[in-house]
Amino acid sequence: MQIVHTKAEVRAAVAAARARGARIALVPTMGYLHEGHLSLVRRAREQAGWVGVSLFVNPLQFGPGEDLERYPRDLARDAELAAGAGADLLFAPGAAEMYPDGAPRVAVVPEQGAEALCGRARPGHFRGVLTVVAKLFGIFSPDVAVFGQKDFQQAALIGRMVRGLDLPVALDVAPTVREPDGLAMSSRNRYLTPEQRVQARALSQALARGRALFAAGETDAEAVRSAVRTRLAEAGVEVEYVELVDAATLEPLRRLVPGAVCAVAARVGTTRLIDNTVFPAGEGALPL
Repeated sequence: MQIVHTKAEVRAAVAAARARGARIALVPTMGYLHEGHLSLVRRAREQAGWVGVSLFVNPLQFGPGEDLERYPRDLARDAELAAGAGADLLFAPGAAEMYPDGAPRVAVVPEQGAEALCGRARPGHFRGVLTVVAKLFGIFSPDVAVFGQKDFQQAALIGRMVRGLDLPVALDVAPTVREPDGLAMSSRNRYLTPEQRVQARALSQALARGRALFAAGETDAEAVRSAVRTRLAEAGVEVEYVELVDAATLEPLRRLVPGAVCAVAARVGTTRLIDNTVFPAGEGALPL
């Protein structure tokens, strides 16, 4: 596996792979890889003859007071894991390589959906996400890009960007990978103390409670939302939001239908965690 740090090196490697007739896949990450990321790399390998992984802690998507400086980083560890999962190239640029003029003079600004859910607490976050993903698509020119369902709002907005800007890339959203006790895998899980790690299980347990209600015939969104919030409150976590939305539009629902998404964000100690589930199957496909 190649490890490169410049856009020119990526483009040269992609050109060589295309010359061999390879289909190109991209897995964008912020690094500190875990099994969730590695499952995306393996999924990309199933769909393409050449797989690139980007590793970039994007400053544009961090707000004031967030964990940009302390976000976990370990390039040597990530390189070993990415290679083992089947990546052909790891792109690990610095901020100056991605944003040579400092703050970008051109950005991708979502017109709808970015103000809901995570966007309410993190204004400007999805502008940063879409801008860096658009740049990565321009650098790699991938045939397919693979994302995880845990960040479902991100995936939905990237899907809108691809359609709205007619970008020639197929998107694949893979199911959330979980720890044995149900906690969604996240690089930020390492911030949790042992006691907080036990508390954090409440996110997946609350979503399971919501799924059970829907499976039993409950379609009132407020009733399901209340049950999910109650389970989170029982665990003593600080709820940021519990929302039931249409997966395609991100609009809130009053009556639940198959394909609805229940999304939660909560703070366990000082660590912000997110999770979601698709009714009724749990980790169903998102309509991108």
